[in-house]
Amino acid sequence: MHATRRGCGRESVPTLASLDDVRRFVADHDEPLYVRWSRDVDADIAEQASRDELTGVALPGLSANGLAVEPWWGERDLNTWVARRLYDYRHLREVRGPGTCAWLLTGRECGRGPDNEPLLRDCRVVASIANEATEEATRRIDELGVDWGPLARTGGEDAQRSADSCEQAAAEG
Repeated sequence: MHATRRGCGRESVPTLASLDDVRRFVADHDEPLYVRWSRDVDADIAEQASRDELTGVALPGLSANGLAVEPWWGERDLNTWVARRLYDYRHLREVRGPGTCAWLLTGRECGRGPDNEPLLRDCRVVASIANEATEEATRRIDELGVDWGPLARTGGEDAQRSADSCEQAAAEG
């Protein structure tokens, strides 16, 4: 079930090699689980804080995305739920650069970030998700036949100008 594959791997936690592995892990885990896309999860855990990319404001916890199945999902396929949660933020692998991987965390929610994402404190890494599993999630969502994309923001220079403008306005008062 758990095997190190292409991707991150960390000896102290299992690497989930397939979408089924992730689904089983979510279904069998008692604590709420969150996905964090990171190049250096150990540094993230040590700092336990994130920064709003638009404004540069320090956030009081580590931003992540919940995997808890909502009651309205009912008896629908858990693989599709997990696939969507991975799919929606898969762009972060490219945005954050080489070596960025999906990690499963537990933690205590201490607030919400500017995109309404949970902010976590007292985080602990419980698994890594192999690239094959995230690629399988992408295929699963693509097979639904709906024109759907990740929650990626584009902006480049415009986004940087906006962030610089916000920082300047904050500094002025």
